[in-house]
Amino acid sequence: MPIEAKSRAGLRAFLTGCFKWWLLLAVISSGAFIARAEAGVRAKDLVTIQGLRTTRLVGYGLVVGLDGTGDTYRSIVALQTATNMLKRFGINVPASRIRLKNIAAVMITAEVPPFLTEGSTVDVLVSSMGDATSLEGGTLILSPLVDESGTLFAQAQGAISVGGFNVESIGGDRIRKNYALVGRVPNGATLLKSNNNTSLSDSTITFALKDPDFTTAVRLADAINEKFGNEVAMAVNAAQIRTRIPDEFKPKITQFVSIIENLEIEPDVQARVVVNERTGTVVVGEHVTLSPVAIAHGNLRIEIQTTPVISQPAPFSQGETVVVPQTQTTVTDNKGQLLYVENSASVRDVARALNALGVSPRDIVAIFQALKEAGALKAKLIIM
Repeated sequence: MPIEAKSRAGLRAFLTGCFKWWLLLAVISSGAFIARAEAGVRAKDLVTIQGLRTTRLVGYGLVVGLDGTGDTYRSIVALQTATNMLKRFGINVPASRIRLKNIAAVMITAEVPPFLTEGSTVDVLVSSMGDATSLEGGTLILSPLVDESGTLFAQAQGAISVGGFNVESIGGDRIRKNYALVGRVPNGATLLKSNNNTSLSDSTITFALKDPDFTTAVRLADAINEKFGNEVAMAVNAAQIRTRIPDEFKPKITQFVSIIENLEIEPDVQARVVVNERTGTVVVGEHVTLSPVAIAHGNLRIEIQTTPVISQPAPFSQGETVVVPQTQTTVTDNKGQLLYVENSASVRDVARALNALGVSPRDIVAIFQALKEAGALKAKLIIM
């Protein structure tokens, strides 16, 4: 065989081998992509552990250091609280003489997760309860926080982070960014006692689905049983999965719960269509389908324009100049289109059909309501 032919054959074999390797890598990559796309949701994002309860705290306090944006003299609560606070420091000032614009009465709320011990810190939310205009730059002074039984649970104090501003000039001009009457104090509350609102058993653990569903509950129970190799979990109902702790995990319940939390399942969701009439927002779920139906959409637009016309009186007459409005009415009727949707249309088909009609989001809200009344929408319609 000539040398040139051998070279061409070798080059062809080399390129063929490279192509095969490239094709193999492409298949592996696509398989990995599909595996990632089909990966489920971790159990810890779907369930909570029954018996572990978050403790909610509430309190009342004062915010100081405001730049004249605090409560006015009409806010009796703030003035009385400031008077009592000054008395504790040995300063007696009549409430009628106090004109403080740099303080504001606020309500304080916080949530304490399970297992937090004494000395831990949590964020607190501070909300104005008077007629203050802004809490920007303020500092929350030491305030007690109690639980639902009235027991002192924590103390809060710190600088408030508002994330906005509210500026108003003497002339009435006002510039506002975000909402300045509610702020947060990061790590502002220090616990005075541990959160012992826990009731974990050493024999069974019950997981509660955040969104109850029979299919999802059964899938999670099956995933737990498959992981541990025996029947340790059972779906009690649509919300609860009772799990027996194996003997080898009783000394290490934390590890047992961690393994279950990281199990991945594919949750089943109900077909839903959520619409917000105020904003015209429409969100269509995955399993939404339509029965065979014909949709027609048309717009009737009436536009009325008024043009002022000035009528002048004749010279040297006793008449007056008047403004006579001249009205012009225009009626535009956009002919509606009749669109037929076949049986079991998917979300993509529904979106394509509505886009073909050229409807606006607010019109889509009305169309979905009509489809629900006609019995063609195979989904739960939620109107916000």
